[in-house]
Amino acid sequence: MSTSSGPTLLLVDDDRTFCDVMQRALIRRGFRVALAHGVSEALDCARSDPPSYAVIDLRMPGDSGLSLIPALRALSERVRIVVLTGYASVATAVEAIKLGATYYLAKPVNADEVVAAFGRDSGNPHAAVAVRPLSVERLEWEHIQRVLAEHDGNISSTARSLNMHRRTLQRKLAKRPAR
Repeated sequence: MSTSSGPTLLLVDDDRTFCDVMQRALIRRGFRVALAHGVSEALDCARSDPPSYAVIDLRMPGDSGLSLIPALRALSERVRIVVLTGYASVATAVEAIKLGATYYLAKPVNADEVVAAFGRDSGNPHAAVAVRPLSVERLEWEHIQRVLAEHDGNISSTARSLNMHRRTLQRKLAKRPAR
């Protein structure tokens, strides 16, 4: 933990540089920040000092950041959770919110956006609606993400369900999502 006396915040991301930068920015905004670079490390931190706030990266080696949401909720019903990802999809956003996340942000983000997201208690009825439909590549990405979520992140099971070779699915998942 940092030495600040503000509310506790658990920052979970496998990108150590991002964590260092975000930690400094959040400390300047009054948070006591604990860092974790994986799900098991985050659970250990949260059990020893349950956070009031959490910022969780979605995609990390091992378990997905989604698996942390119910565990953090079990420790404290009042924890405010923001899920970050460089691989945003409708399927993972819906799953994160269903599991109890407060908000979902696509990277890149700054500390002000994260802090603002903690205060989001309801949806925005005036949110802009896309003018153009999604591209075929983006629709494929969204479909893969939805099926992957249905199979609890199991690549082999997802590949079988999509009638796709496992390695082909892994290559598609390793790419950034289409716009």
